[in-house]
Amino acid sequence: MEFGKVTDAELKQIDFTLPPDPPGTKEVLKKGKGKTKFYIGCAKWGRKDWVGKLYPVGTKEKDFLEHYAGLFNCIEFNATFYKSPTADQVLKWKEKVPNNFLFCPKFPQTITHLKRLKNVDRELDDYLAAITEFGKNLGPIFLLPNPQMAPKSMENITGFMENFPKDMDLFLELRHADWYKDEYGFNQELFDFLRKKKRGTIITDAAGRRDCVHMHLSTPECFIRFVGNSLHETDYERIDDWVKRIKKWMKEGLETCYFFMHQHEELHSPELIKYFIEQLNKHAGTEISVPKMQYEGDLFK
Repeated sequence: MEFGKVTDAELKQIDFTLPPDPPGTKEVLKKGKGKTKFYIGCAKWGRKDWVGKLYPVGTKEKDFLEHYAGLFNCIEFNATFYKSPTADQVLKWKEKVPNNFLFCPKFPQTITHLKRLKNVDRELDDYLAAITEFGKNLGPIFLLPNPQMAPKSMENITGFMENFPKDMDLFLELRHADWYKDEYGFNQELFDFLRKKKRGTIITDAAGRRDCVHMHLSTPECFIRFVGNSLHETDYERIDDWVKRIKKWMKEGLETCYFFMHQHEELHSPELIKYFIEQLNKHAGTEISVPKMQYEGDLFK
């Protein structure tokens, strides 16, 4: 993942402190029921360089998903961004995972980036017809509008979300910097809309875009995309801070936590997920299954 990538020299200059919770988040969490459920995973399963690390030596590519789903309970499914799946493809993926596993698919780029959410009825119908075949394995759907879409595109975004099926979970990520210039670091008009419609926000924690770490929860759920820097020491410090914040949210009513691990070099994502889960279990009292690696070395803290 290239978003928010910086040089090692720049890493040392960045203040990674998580901002305080805005008033809106505190109000939303007060209405949450707590008893937080956790869904933690990566953005992809098809990494050949995970064989011998995450997957047993000799694992064939066709079996990657089955092994992945034995270690994690969800996937931030970015593959659907590049090509909308067919129903047959979805059913084949579904066959390889247990009943409690969630796919969190991204909208295809044809809908979000090329057509910018306009005149997409046919593409949206095809996409929904396919992903609904996931059934109980379908998690939140991940909407990332074209990064050039600024607050002047508010009507396009809210109109698209307004017409989206209400029985399907939908979370929104925004990239244009102008969305983050309001008093509390997030466009208030859009936040009020999301809160009213019970649509979630996505927090993306990347080194080079600290404005996207906005801490606004419009539902008593968090959807966090963490982008690390190849196991740099700051990756672990940042994870420690997230554990503290999530522990706080758990006490305040957080119902669900979706946490997806990215690295600019995805080879290293499993190590940091393992560390994240271990720290949650240690400091937040969770009992999340820790993924078992195929070897233990200096990289596994």
